[in-house]
Amino acid sequence: MESFEQLAEQYKPMIHKIIHSLRLYTDLEEFYQQGLIALWEASQRFNPEKGNFTNYAYTFIRGSLLTELNKMAKFKEISICPAEEFWVMVADCQQDLSSEKEILLTYAQRLTPNQRKWLLYTIHSDLSIREIADKEGVTVSAVKQWREGARKRLRELITN
Repeated sequence: MESFEQLAEQYKPMIHKIIHSLRLYTDLEEFYQQGLIALWEASQRFNPEKGNFTNYAYTFIRGSLLTELNKMAKFKEISICPAEEFWVMVADCQQDLSSEKEILLTYAQRLTPNQRKWLLYTIHSDLSIREIADKEGVTVSAVKQWREGARKRLRELITN
């Protein structure tokens, strides 16, 4: 068979025709590249004893593009959440956060006030030790002591 560059140039209109017949209007370059890959695979797999290369190439390229379309559709289906479902999920997450804070506060009742501050700032507000120290006007070392005491007491509460 001739070189692939010649083959690609010869079948370029066919690839564009297939893309047009499948009514593809986005990602045209990507689909054209997929068509070229399919053309190359068809040229490698073609058996001259079984028929005409043009018919084989057309069928192979079209099938390859349809397969790619199916993959893209499945990806979009699992990647994009319908609007209604999204807002239901957001509402559920908000409820979970409020109940999570309540559970956290029940454990925090047995902590000292400073340990409670560390726990709430760390878990609820997602602050670092330095940020907590700056906010409370204390040293980083002091906040680390709060953390150590809170961890020790929480481990005792959870294991008992």
